[in-house]
Amino acid sequence: MIQEETLNDKVEFLYCDLASMKSIRQFVHKFKEKKIPLHVLVNNAGVMMVPERKTTDGFEEHFGLNYLGHFLLTNLLLDTLRESGCPGRSARVVTVSSATHYVGELNMDNLQSSGCYSSHGAYAQSKLALVLFAYHLQGLLSAQGSHVTANVVDPGVVNTNLYKHVFWGTRLVKKIFGWWFFKTPDEGAWTSIYAAVTPELEGVGGRYVYNEKETKSLKVTYDPQLQQQLWARSCQMTGIRDVTPDVFSR
Repeated sequence: MIQEETLNDKVEFLYCDLASMKSIRQFVHKFKEKKIPLHVLVNNAGVMMVPERKTTDGFEEHFGLNYLGHFLLTNLLLDTLRESGCPGRSARVVTVSSATHYVGELNMDNLQSSGCYSSHGAYAQSKLALVLFAYHLQGLLSAQGSHVTANVVDPGVVNTNLYKHVFWGTRLVKKIFGWWFFKTPDEGAWTSIYAAVTPELEGVGGRYVYNEKETKSLKVTYDPQLQQQLWARSCQMTGIRDVTPDVFSR
């Protein structure tokens, strides 16, 4: 379909299920076999306010798919991103969060939202985790002197199928007034594309971007200790080696 719309026969599709660690590793293996550069990685997959359920690896689905899946994927592709970036043309990691992160709470003792489950709370936590992840990743990249940047974007309220699990009243409002209040999918992609290609962000990372403008994320997201705690726990969950102590001790 993309080939038909763009008339570009160089577009390829590789399957990757962000809810499966095995699938992510298989995807990365297939991608690296192609021996091609990676200049932009957009972390955009997600579910929203789904009923309580788990990924194939046993993680709560919002945290496992929205956050851990992207955490693992990005880390496995970091070496390729580093090799692809160069002075004046940094490779870019663009992570898609949401304004919902502003009401999120990161419970380090219950990242799986077990017990009293709230679909909204679990979704907000996953989006908050993505902001913390992007900021800490930028810190690591800067400490290593890598020509790779990591930013996080908020696409706004976009008219997509993600809303099928929300309160029926919200779905009704979306159906009636969606054309007025909601962005189209194309409009919702603008901020991600901006972060991926704009010259204004060349070599610039650790930013939260909304409507093509830098803005402030939730205050707690700038806490380096919380960033590190989440990163270390995520490394344990995904089997990734935590290089933070080595990098920041240089």
